Amino acid sequence: MVIDSLAYVLEEILAKIRRNGYIFITWKGDHSPRHVHVFKDGREILKWDLENNLVMSGTITGKLLKIIQSLVREGEL
Repeated sequence: MVIDSLAYVLEEILAKIRRNGYIFITWKGDHSPRHVHVFKDGREILKWDLENNLVMSGTITGKLLKIIQSLVREGEL
């Protein structure tokens, strides 16, 4: 039952979204500015500032930017 409790807690503080081969992770209550971590093939490739639409680390492509914008419009990020 501990694992079930841990899974519930993680769902409450972590948002993990898979889209087009990327994994997008946000943490509730994380430091400002509100941002998303983007992973591809198990490696973090981008940290994106959702408040100011700026790269915090890594590199963004046009395709990845469109995916992020779509997730924001859908209310996922």
